[in-house]
Amino acid sequence: MKAFMDKDFLLTNAAAQELYHNHAARMPIIDYHCHLIPQMVADDHRFRSLTEIWLGGDHYKWRAMRTNGIDENYITGENTTDWEKFEKWAETVPYTMRNPLYHWTHLELKTAFGIEKILSPRTAREIYDECNEKLQQPEYSARGMMRRYNVEVVCTTDDPVDSLAYHKQTRESGFEVKMLPTWRPDKAMAVEVPAAFRTYMETLAEASGTTISTFDDMINALRNRHDFFASYGCRLSDHGIEEFYAEDYTEAEIRAIFNKVYGGTPLSREEILKFKSAMLVIFGEMDWEKGWTQQFHYGAIRNNNTRMFNRLGADTGFDSIGEFNTAKAMSKFLDRLNSNGKLTQTILYNLNPCANEVIATMLGNFQDGSRPGKIQFGSGWWFLDQKDGMERQMNALSLLGLLSRFVGMLTDSRSFLSYPRHEYFRRTLCNLLGSDLTNGELPASEMAFIGQMVENISYNNAKEYFLFK
Repeated sequence: MKAFMDKDFLLTNAAAQELYHNHAARMPIIDYHCHLIPQMVADDHRFRSLTEIWLGGDHYKWRAMRTNGIDENYITGENTTDWEKFEKWAETVPYTMRNPLYHWTHLELKTAFGIEKILSPRTAREIYDECNEKLQQPEYSARGMMRRYNVEVVCTTDDPVDSLAYHKQTRESGFEVKMLPTWRPDKAMAVEVPAAFRTYMETLAEASGTTISTFDDMINALRNRHDFFASYGCRLSDHGIEEFYAEDYTEAEIRAIFNKVYGGTPLSREEILKFKSAMLVIFGEMDWEKGWTQQFHYGAIRNNNTRMFNRLGADTGFDSIGEFNTAKAMSKFLDRLNSNGKLTQTILYNLNPCANEVIATMLGNFQDGSRPGKIQFGSGWWFLDQKDGMERQMNALSLLGLLSRFVGMLTDSRSFLSYPRHEYFRRTLCNLLGSDLTNGELPASEMAFIGQMVENISYNNAKEYFLFK
């Protein structure tokens, strides 16, 4: 029986072991999409306990605890201690076997704290105390964690109205890890609730130093902020959408729709879809003008539990995979930009694995030979950023595109302990390729090229693709 999580964890053959240890493991991390809190990096935040760094905001763990019958008071409650919350997590961990949380938990303990004990109620107190003692040391601060995992670049996710003050503070501090903003303008196309949209327009006007009363005013304000983000080294946008929008519309219709919602009148579904369709194109054109990469994370049904949403708000563990027939709209949207010569580098992330082959084939429709892998199939994210999801994504990309040009993994996380997801991905990648070598499906004579391919997917492809400055 093989030892749990030894140095060859997930590496089932000698070729995989060689690829990982001699190639993947030594590459730095470019985390080009995450949800880290910039203030924590700017202030070099010191964590008060293992609970704060490990359970705070981690709705993956929260979902598991709820499923295990843990009372919400020990998950998000304010009248329980850090130890009580951690104790309930330790009580849950044995029941997460075969869930990726079991692997992530022990990989994070091992790589961050050097702890190889199995977390359970029996070991909870000693692990908690040992980790808390280490968290008091300077090398376990927010920046210390980034150094520990050999992070080179992180791209946070930021609203256009953000001042980016913490990015400025971090940059001026001389911190060697580059923290760059990512443009996430979802609220500028969220016209479902007129009052909320009007409030956001007022905030946007203040941030841009402009007056907004018309659609053209709004676009000018957004361009102002787009330029501002570019001045801070931004190279990516990101859009969290349920599905792609590609309705036909005229400029006159969009201006009229803006006037209607800005004035407080609810829109019809058709009007909402037309407005979102127009905004996606405008944002795509802005990104093309600056040579940015646009990212699309689509397919989630968010905030399913109304009672808990009213109690806790968004991003608290009540989202799920959705089913949307979006292939035609995705194609029409990409083709609309491409026909005008304004399709920038694009990364497409699907949340429903049934769309893997759809995405993998969609890429080839819009590759133009201008650079390798211009249109990318994003790594498995959210519910899919685990071994099976990663394998299925990489297999679809391999079969229908070029895995060798893939820009690799990201954390998509708010946690400074999520960097082992890159290791988890790299081990999975190496095992896929190593298995092919072992089975004679790839030639052993090309081991040097395959080793370079692993290094490229782990790091080099992203470095060359995004051109961070």
